[in-house]
Amino acid sequence: METTRSEHPRHHSGRPRQTVVVTGASAGVGRATARAFAARGARVALIARGRAGLEAAANEVAQAGGTPLVLPADVSDAAQVAAAADRVEAVFGPVDVWVNAAFATVFAPFEEIRPEEFRRVTEVTYLGYVHGTRAALDRMLPRDSGTIVQVGSVLAERSIPLQSAYCGAKHAVRGFTSSVRTELMHRGSRVKITVVQLPAVNTPQFAWGLSRLPHRPQPVPPIYQPEVAARTIVHAAGHPGRRVYCVGGRAFATVVANRLVPGLLDRYLARTGFSSQQTSEPDRGQRPHNLWNPLDGDGGRDFGTHGTFDDRAHPRSPEAWAARRPRLLWTGAAAATLGLAALRHHRTAHR
Repeated sequence: METTRSEHPRHHSGRPRQTVVVTGASAGVGRATARAFAARGARVALIARGRAGLEAAANEVAQAGGTPLVLPADVSDAAQVAAAADRVEAVFGPVDVWVNAAFATVFAPFEEIRPEEFRRVTEVTYLGYVHGTRAALDRMLPRDSGTIVQVGSVLAERSIPLQSAYCGAKHAVRGFTSSVRTELMHRGSRVKITVVQLPAVNTPQFAWGLSRLPHRPQPVPPIYQPEVAARTIVHAAGHPGRRVYCVGGRAFATVVANRLVPGLLDRYLARTGFSSQQTSEPDRGQRPHNLWNPLDGDGGRDFGTHGTFDDRAHPRSPEAWAARRPRLLWTGAAAATLGLAALRHHRTAHR
């Protein structure tokens, strides 16, 4: 059953009140993004499976100055997503921004992931974006207005070991989005679609994701707080287009390195990619996970926005700041590209 709250009385300096949909809004980046839009006075529809997390997120949206609408739904089910979209427009009016942020993952070598688990990750992390994009476009195209933001990952640019299902799904999102963008351009539509590629973020996924690793999973440092991602997502919604926003210096460097020295990156990840994704704490794979059912559902607990790595996570990212200023970003990109090209030339010359 949905939950909505009354309009917040706070005045927001005359800014038009947007209607925003966020999937995966019960925790992590989705929840931080919902709060960030709420701080701008938005009406925010919150979609996820977990009732406890959704209700807590709704309270935060209201406290931040927004108006929440709780809509429990599984994004892997196209009918549930479409029904949620219908309800949003019935309560709030036309959707201005749709943010796809829901995902699932499995931490394990590929051969240890069961076929049904791989399928489930794909259905949530890829098809969930497809269903969300379809629901948004079905409503935005007739009025020729609206923005879709795909919350991606640097792993869509460069895969790493132990997350084959997630990496594959994020690559699929990237290709799907590029295809849809060109179709929108062909028809001359003013509806925009853009992508934000995230680095390692301190979210509950490392506490509730299915893992078969010998030690507890962790984000690959450097780690950023969800609010860093949320600020870039809000900016991308207001400045959409072909641009892909990368958050974090290492994420950006990885993208450049993968284009110039992919073989070198293969060897580096083969050597470091296993240990860097695990803490020293043993994990026997017995803890509960959320692949099939939410841990923050009815009777569950709220996991919040942050994961367990607050002591190591950065609250700011100079690169995210630069991503909101394209000239600075591309100046840095040019310098990085020239440096890597020089390194590759040097190695070739001395073989």
